[in-house]
Order: sequence, then structure tokens, then C-alpha cells
Amino acid sequence: MNDTEDRALVSTVIAAADERAFGTLYDRHTPALYGLALRLLGGHEADAQDVVHDAWLRAGQGLRDFAWRSTLRTWLSGIVVNCARELWSARGRLEVPLDAAVDSGADDVELIGTFDRIELERALATLASGYREVLVLHDVEGYTHEEIAGLLSVTTGTSKSQLSRARYALRRALGEGGR
Repeated sequence: MNDTEDRALVSTVIAAADERAFGTLYDRHTPALYGLALRLLGGHEADAQDVVHDAWLRAGQGLRDFAWRSTLRTWLSGIVVNCARELWSARGRLEVPLDAAVDSGADDVELIGTFDRIELERALATLASGYREVLVLHDVEGYTHEEIAGLLSVTTGTSKSQLSRARYALRRALGEGGR
């Protein structure tokens, strides 16, 4: 998959309302968007499916206005993040704001040890949504702090500090304490 192919498909969708081109975009990006939604929502599969569905509805409506200041995947991921936040808000789930001042006192170090994927997913699900967002976007999806700042409407410094706090919380959830 590359940006040139996405641009051609988007142009075809916009110019001719081509369902096959839209289907190709859908097939190309949905697995990654679903994985992102699943992690953001703490492993709740039905919620992740709903968020991805809503994200594609919004993407279809907004595709004509997409300005290509980022990749299509980054733009779609931003929509997924917003849909997940709206779901949390609608259900009254507690969110930790991205700029919450929590001093963990721990250095931002790599996780120590080996963990089973299921154990890691469970620990990730226990994190507050604000922590989980930055950790998933950076460490799982590979976004830079600059991209995360744009997706979440925060500063790069906030993204960096939130990632540090998220890693600390994940280490604690995995039983490493403050190592």
C-alpha cells in the first residue's frame, strides 16, 4: 500500500462515486483501523466494530474535503480516535485528559521482561483512555509525537509526557512496579 495508490483510489471515489474503489480503500485500511480501535477501547470487540463503522461513514462524507496534509491512514486513524472518544463520552466513561499532571517519578524506560500477548492486551485495557491513546498510537501504530499531537490536538510535549506516564502505568499493570 502506498500514498500514490490511495490518492488514485480517493480521486476515483470522489469523481465517479466508485464503490469498488471505496471498497478497495476499505479493505486496505480497515484491519489496521480495527486494531487501533480495539486497543483504544480496551479490547471491546463490538465497540471497536461500531467505532470503525462510524469512522468509515464519516470518512465517506469527508473524503472530498481531505487535504492530504497527512497520509490517508493517519487521517482515518484520527477519525477512529475521535469516534472512540465520543463513545467514551456517550457512555460516561472516565477519561484521563491528555495533559493531566501525574508525576510518576519514573524514567521513561523500556518494559522489562517478556509478556504473553494476551497478558499485554489485558494490561493495556486497564489503562485510562488518555494513556492508552498515546501508547497505542506511538508504540503500537508507530506514529511520531508530532503526528500524535496533530491527531489528538495536543502539543508534542504533552504527547511525550503522556507516553512516559502510560508506559509507567503499563509497567505497574504488568507487575513490574516502577522498574
